Amino acid sequence: MKLSIPKTENEFILNELGKANKAFQKIYSGDKPDRQPVHTVYGGADLFSSDTAEKMGQAALNTLLNNAPNFVEFARAIELTGYNSLPTATVEIENLIKKMDNSSESERKKEIHWLAYTTYNKVINKLKTEALEDFRIDFEDGFGNRSWEEEDATAEKAAIEVAKGMKANSLPPFIGIRIKPFTEDLKERGARTLDIFLSTLSKETNGKLPNNFVVMLPKVSIPEQIGALIKLFETIEANTEIESGAIKMEMMVETTQAVIDKDGKNPLRSFLEASKGRMIATAFGTYDYTAACNITAKYQDMGHAVCDFAHHFMKVSLGATGIWLSDGATNVMPIGPHRGNNLTADQIAENKRVVFNNWKKAYNHTRYSLWKGLYQGWDLNPAQFPMRYAAVYSFFLESYEDAAKRLKAFVEKAARATLTDDVFDDAATGQGLLNYFLRALNCGAISTEDVSATGLTIEEIRTRSFLKILDGRRNKISAI
Repeated sequence: MKLSIPKTENEFILNELGKANKAFQKIYSGDKPDRQPVHTVYGGADLFSSDTAEKMGQAALNTLLNNAPNFVEFARAIELTGYNSLPTATVEIENLIKKMDNSSESERKKEIHWLAYTTYNKVINKLKTEALEDFRIDFEDGFGNRSWEEEDATAEKAAIEVAKGMKANSLPPFIGIRIKPFTEDLKERGARTLDIFLSTLSKETNGKLPNNFVVMLPKVSIPEQIGALIKLFETIEANTEIESGAIKMEMMVETTQAVIDKDGKNPLRSFLEASKGRMIATAFGTYDYTAACNITAKYQDMGHAVCDFAHHFMKVSLGATGIWLSDGATNVMPIGPHRGNNLTADQIAENKRVVFNNWKKAYNHTRYSLWKGLYQGWDLNPAQFPMRYAAVYSFFLESYEDAAKRLKAFVEKAARATLTDDVFDDAATGQGLLNYFLRALNCGAISTEDVSATGLTIEEIRTRSFLKILDGRRNKISAI
């Protein structure tokens, strides 16, 4: 076959293209394989202690059991699949629970109430074992503007409590601090708190940081704010025992200027570059952002269209960069208005109505975030934890059977096409199915045993790449 392009010229053109391709791949390297927490909880720094995770877990479990002591009541509260057909009489509820408890998993899956039963029991187990996944010791909104002496003392005390938690192994799997923003009026306070906290922690732990420790910078509007934070990290690392490069950061998209800057450009990429590889996540601040868009208080929530715009901007700007994205929070708390031990029947009923209504609102918000591909959000109170895990687990569980069958058939079809040199150009669909299992495993909705229904091994799943799975299978067959 005659070629019109000389070999040397062809090689030169493709080599030049190769440089551009590799530069692109370096920036867009794909999602991180690491576990991403499903929520972050912000709590005032003055209230933090080494056993905060345990206390929050117990509070969350108490809220669930006091308001929905069985899967029937919980399913009704958040309207899980089949809730309309659930019994209302006490005896019938007890009989249904016994039936489900005494059935095998395969038998339960035939029941319309399987999703509600399974979700509730997974939530119970989660609240007993690891209710709090990620926590920010908050020196911003959750702490407020106090005297410098008080914030200094709180930063030191919080660091000592973190060190205690590290020693006792009582911290959540992800933890960090949120300092004040680096705006002109608050930059000195934010930098000082950062220094006190990290210097104290280093002294207490000989330079060791907790696992998955991160510093949150809120209300970012220009890349220079992130650049200043990185320089502070470098200086602190140089003057303490903290290892160089160990301090990581995340930022919040809370201002309109974090979406479109003064030049009409999207600045998120410049924020990432300013972090010099230290940024691991970007979170959305629902209420500051909606306020910046002049949305009145009544309509400031996660379902507003201005939030959808910002969410999609974040996704297309930071997609495939390995940066985790997090949605915001629902600010209505599932906490009844009546307190005390001697409540009337009407007061108890009203408390439950408030809890159920606000669980449902937050549940809907969380499901909407998941539908948009945002797999992490904020919780503001332990009373929200049951809703958070119910939303996440039900979202993945209700798709499991279909996703398993589709992925198994899809892998077989793709492998055959690859081996016979047929054209196969729908790898994106296969990757989408694979992403379901990656996320479902990550959050605990399914187990490694559940993956076997796809015909894939856990090792193949963890490659995180549909194309790598196909290449691996082709190479194995070719070697036979």
